[in-house]
Amino acid sequence: MMGKGGSHWFLALAPLVMVLGLLAPGGWMDSALGFALALIGVIAAALLIARPKYGEHVLGLIALGCGGVAVLVALARQDAPGLEAPGIWIFLAGWVLLLWGRLVALARLDAGRLVALIAPGLFGVALLYLWQVFVVGFGVPQVLLPAPSQVGHVLGTRMDVLWPDFLQTAKAVLAGFVAGCAWGFVVAVLADRIPFLKRGLLPLCGLISAVPIVGIAPIMVMWFGFDWQSKAAVVVVVTFFPMLVNTLAGLAAADAMARDLMHSYAASYFQTLVKLRLPTALPFIFNALKINSTLALIAAIVAEFFGSPILGLGFRISAEVARLNVDVVWAAIAIAALCGSMFYGAIAAMERVCTFWHPSYRS
Repeated sequence: MMGKGGSHWFLALAPLVMVLGLLAPGGWMDSALGFALALIGVIAAALLIARPKYGEHVLGLIALGCGGVAVLVALARQDAPGLEAPGIWIFLAGWVLLLWGRLVALARLDAGRLVALIAPGLFGVALLYLWQVFVVGFGVPQVLLPAPSQVGHVLGTRMDVLWPDFLQTAKAVLAGFVAGCAWGFVVAVLADRIPFLKRGLLPLCGLISAVPIVGIAPIMVMWFGFDWQSKAAVVVVVTFFPMLVNTLAGLAAADAMARDLMHSYAASYFQTLVKLRLPTALPFIFNALKINSTLALIAAIVAEFFGSPILGLGFRISAEVARLNVDVVWAAIAIAALCGSMFYGAIAAMERVCTFWHPSYRS
């Protein structure tokens, strides 16, 4: 059942709207296969309110899958009316209502971490599906917005080109990320120990961080050449300031009573730093790492627009836009987004292991 909130009427409304969409005039569902899939989806949706907890979720996913495939089958017909038929809009409205109900139910599901990923995964797949439906249904030109299926085709057929581009960008991202975060951390510890460094460095670093990437990148290309080293230098500049500021804030967050206690035990600055202040600063440091994980990728790709060899995701985006190969551009963007999300997720998982004691992770 849906549980709290009294949403049974909401679930019952979804199959009713989908049935109205099937029966509406316009001939959008003449295909026997599409009609059969849609009918299976509607029946599964209608059974949702009478099923136990996990059976309800399984039926809901079956209904969403069958209904979604039915619309794609209808749009793939040579004589398909597309989204001009009113019935397909009604059916899609019922499908969205069903999706909404499933997302609400999955979000309330108290289960393991793997099951908890189903709701955001389903939401992401639904967005890609609606993107596909609207692009195909309205006949949007590829040069304006390619369908996800076209982007997937490029990812499957041109990885021999995109994979070296990814490796070239990854070298700059990883090298610059490690160097920038390390230097930011070291300078933060020194500035915490030497007060005049904090007063002098923070305004200067704030000034440097305000310089746009498009202004830094050409200078770094002149200094370090056209290969990945110049892009790594841009990443160092971009990631240095967030790490510096967050580490300083974390070092200052140690409780005053705890610091007085360490002082009463005659602990040295180094002992207080290692045993009290750095553990307290870990959430701030990981916050900087997560911020820099996305900034590093953005900085490297933008830097590749300014003087790059024949490799790199930024170079590929710039070159393919000039050739109007927008599907390749979106494929490069998809690779960058996926890798950035994985990088962020890896740091978040590491944060959970290292800061398990933090109140935000207590059950």
